[in-house]
Amino acid sequence: MNSEITEAMLDEKNVLAMKLIHYFITEKNYNPIILQGVDNEIWLENMDEDYRVVRIVSNNILNEEQLGFDIFKTKRILKKIKSKTLSFKINTLTIFLDLKVELKEKTTKEITCIKLDSENDIKKNEVIKKSFPDMSKKLKTTKEGLELFDKLTNDINNHNIKDNLKMEEIFKKKYPVITYTLIAICVLMYLIPLLTNSSNSFLNMFAIYKPFIVKGEYYRIITGTFLHANIVHLLFNCYALYIIGKELESYIGKFKYLMVYIFSAITGSLMSLIFLGNGVSVGASGAIFGLMGSLVYFGIHYRVYLESVLKTQIIPLIFFNLMLGFLITGIDNFAHIGGLIGGYLSTMALGVKYKETNFEKVNGYILSLIYLAFLVYMVFYI
Repeated sequence: MNSEITEAMLDEKNVLAMKLIHYFITEKNYNPIILQGVDNEIWLENMDEDYRVVRIVSNNILNEEQLGFDIFKTKRILKKIKSKTLSFKINTLTIFLDLKVELKEKTTKEITCIKLDSENDIKKNEVIKKSFPDMSKKLKTTKEGLELFDKLTNDINNHNIKDNLKMEEIFKKKYPVITYTLIAICVLMYLIPLLTNSSNSFLNMFAIYKPFIVKGEYYRIITGTFLHANIVHLLFNCYALYIIGKELESYIGKFKYLMVYIFSAITGSLMSLIFLGNGVSVGASGAIFGLMGSLVYFGIHYRVYLESVLKTQIIPLIFFNLMLGFLITGIDNFAHIGGLIGGYLSTMALGVKYKETNFEKVNGYILSLIYLAFLVYMVFYI
């Protein structure tokens, strides 16, 4: 048995496959995609790369018919991945290691196919040179045979161990001090006027009310989000804040969580002011929708762990509440929409740990500022 394994590992094609897998996992942070019924090929994913999916195919493909079926099968699997990951387009690179026919024009809108017969082909391949210019250098090694196999295997295992430690850090439960503080402020802002018989004066002083805000009482944009119309309104929002907030605070950290909450509260209030006219608005629901938008952004980046929750709980909850807001009078649905967008964009700007890129964060900051500027312009200058 050991001699059979040794001979397989010394085969040039298998060595190249192992080197490529090692490169994509340890150097480019791709993660394996577990697929059932797929043999002699490895699927890897990294949504931050130009090619979100890389396929390394060791199958012996002898003719055009087999090649056409391979591309057909790839499209079918990608369709399922899109559905699971809520993606519209997934650029895919297929690397054939044992292809006996010419590729010709086998590149589609999403699938790019290349052929590597040996490690030397990497230097000549234009796709590799453009998207992974360091590959040829990174694949070089002085080790051979079982020593090379052991090195590659150990590197991949060590990389996976480090990734697991990172995930433990992200998903380890932390005490949600910011969430509890926000809930406490909402409760106090309801109890103080109730106990002092000054509910009307509190509304007059702190509620979201456009005529006073445009005259300079800008603080109302925030203070109004801590007021609630009645005990049911308060309890519903506090419960939602507790359920969603404590999870998100644990995932993204206290500072980012607080920034997302404040930005969502502001954008929710501003969106409300655009459509509310001279009506009065109160409540934390705009900020809470912002937390849901943030959770969607986080879940997309960590969908390996949160895909099921995202598809079966968070997104349906958002749609259900938005539909409810349009069907029932008295619900400020525009604050919900404003906060939802604000939460998503602000999380993009702040980034999620171990998944953020400078390009994505810069885009997030730019889009957040444009969005905020648009809302301010619509409220104060239109």
